[in-house]
Amino acid sequence: MQSGIYSIPGINNEPVCAESCVFVILGGTGDLSRRKLLPALFQIYKAGLIPRPVHIVGAAGSELSHEEYRDMAARALDEFGELEDGDTEDKDEFIASIFYSHLDFNDAATFRNLAALLDRMQTTEGASAKRILYLATPPSFYAKIVRHLQSAGLSESKEERWPRIVVEKPFGNDLESAQELNKHILDVFDEKQVFRIDHYLGKETVQNILVLRFANGHFEPTWNRRYIDHVQITVAESIGIGDRGRYYEEAGVLRDMLQNHILQVLSLVAMEPPDSFHAESIRDEKVKVLRSIRPIKPEDIKTHIVRAQYGPGTQNDEEVKGYLQEENVASNSMTETYLALKVHIENWRWSGVPFYIRSGKRLPKRVSEVAIQYREVPHMLFRDVVVEPPSPSALILRIQPDEGVSMIFSTKHPGVGMDIRNQQMTFKYYEAYGDTAPEAYERLLLDVVVGDATLFPRTDGVISSWKFVDQIAEGWSKQRIKSIPQYEPGSWGPDEAMEMMAADGRKWRRP
Repeated sequence: MQSGIYSIPGINNEPVCAESCVFVILGGTGDLSRRKLLPALFQIYKAGLIPRPVHIVGAAGSELSHEEYRDMAARALDEFGELEDGDTEDKDEFIASIFYSHLDFNDAATFRNLAALLDRMQTTEGASAKRILYLATPPSFYAKIVRHLQSAGLSESKEERWPRIVVEKPFGNDLESAQELNKHILDVFDEKQVFRIDHYLGKETVQNILVLRFANGHFEPTWNRRYIDHVQITVAESIGIGDRGRYYEEAGVLRDMLQNHILQVLSLVAMEPPDSFHAESIRDEKVKVLRSIRPIKPEDIKTHIVRAQYGPGTQNDEEVKGYLQEENVASNSMTETYLALKVHIENWRWSGVPFYIRSGKRLPKRVSEVAIQYREVPHMLFRDVVVEPPSPSALILRIQPDEGVSMIFSTKHPGVGMDIRNQQMTFKYYEAYGDTAPEAYERLLLDVVVGDATLFPRTDGVISSWKFVDQIAEGWSKQRIKSIPQYEPGSWGPDEAMEMMAADGRKWRRP
């Protein structure tokens, strides 16, 4: 049997063999499975990163035969798999190893049927007894599914850390539901078997935050309050909510982006150096950051947070609806499509350094970045001869698109006089390495196979982030307001967000 080789950085830089296992996708006919999971599994299969033959079982409510499900999987690869010339043989082998089991989340008997299929596959197909149980289902079914997995014997640990269960965000919709969900899961599975997947953390630049900080001697010594004035984290989308009105009414930017993606990135940017590059050491330091975030009290809401909704208007020469006109959105909704806030981390490294965060829909472009804004030089040597003082230096970590790192610094423009201007030196991953970086789901699925939980939020991290987010939601609930500001689609948000920065003598960077 061919072994898959996967290199995990930091563990003596030695390649690790990916163990043979069976991928069980609960919700195997859904969009997530067709658009992301099956294509990602095919790419890592084609690259030889997992042992062959691979075995995949889709399980969902439709009454399908193995062949009908294989046809669906083949169509998914054709549409979303970015197939290349010469992939035909690999695709045929991959599809032939896919099976299907009818599954009703309300019927324990169908889970026993799934267990029986997996047992038969060990005998007839040589399938592994090690299983990855991927919950590609609505989160409302998680607790029920976990109980049925247990009753069917599918949660039994036959070897250390197996089986492994993967759950998609959101991990609850508030602190209470997150605690309840974690209790349901951890009553059945050990924490080391649980992988809470957030595809955002699989992006190459997010992972490289750690390398940039801890593998370069000229960055880490200045990564603190003495040299850094403030940090800006921007996660912007140019689209509206689309057909997600019901979901967005419950989530808003606060729960959809801040609680997971953004706080996870913030913790990587702000964490202390771990004592090793093993998963638990890194996750320990991330949780310390989340616990150190100063709560935003109700009396601080006006000065520390701005929320708003996109209004109707024109974006890219196209008339677009405002949030309140979107389908399945209440006409008097107070749900935010834009959020800007000022966060303080109360520890030695970051005392006095604000982290400014903004995220929203219908902004000018799709872009995610972290901007490290350095302090001004202590003495402006050229103040008497320059026309306009240059802006302070900055380090920009572009997460998406055009992943890379930029350094902004001052230079003298050629010519007579002292004309000092800012210049930008940029490193782009695709220019340096080509299109070799795996997609987020490819990387994260491989991490699950080898049992590396570095990029997966741990229970205490999830709880800490929800505590912070719930305090904000509670503060909003105490405000006696009947509407929130609106902003023009295609703008960078409401005036109130600019005023919040201006009150601190700062301004938002334009990505």
